[in-house]
Amino acid sequence: MASRIDGIQELLAGDPDWTAVLARALANFGCVTGTIHRTDPSTGLLALIAHQGIPPHVLPMMLPKIDNIPFGKGIAGCAAQRKEAVQLCNLQEDLGGVAKPDARKTNVQGALAVPVVGTDGKVIGVLGIGKMQPYDFTEAEIADLNAVAGLLAKKM
Repeated sequence: MASRIDGIQELLAGDPDWTAVLARALANFGCVTGTIHRTDPSTGLLALIAHQGIPPHVLPMMLPKIDNIPFGKGIAGCAAQRKEAVQLCNLQEDLGGVAKPDARKTNVQGALAVPVVGTDGKVIGVLGIGKMQPYDFTEAEIADLNAVAGLLAKKM
C-alpha cells in the first residue's frame, strides 16, 4: 500500500504550487474536497491559499466565507484554536456547532482539519480534507495528515 504522504515532499520543493500539493494530499487520502489556509500575521486570520472540490454551484457563495477565517470559527478555525485535529464524521448532521450552517451546502460529510504548526509552536495554517459520505478518519489517517501538515509547515 502506498503511503498517504507519498509525493508531497517533492511537490514542496522550491516555490510550492499549493493547489497541486492539496490535490496530491486529497488523492492520497481518498478525499474529494479540501483547503489549505495560511495564518496571515497582519490580521491573525486563516487566509485561503488553495481549495479543491467545492461544488461549483456553491463556490461563489462559499469563497467569501472561507477566504479569511477567524481562529475558533468552523472546522479549520477550531483546529487552529485547539492546536489539534478536528473531525466530523458527518458535517451534515453536526449538532456541536463546529460546522457553520453554510458549510452544509457543500454536501461534504466526513471532514478532518489539522493545524499546521511552526517551529515556534504557533499555528501558521490549517489543512482540511473531506469526503462526500459519512466517514470516521482513523487514528492512523489523522497521524498521517498531521505528518503532511508538518511537511507544509517547513514551506509556509
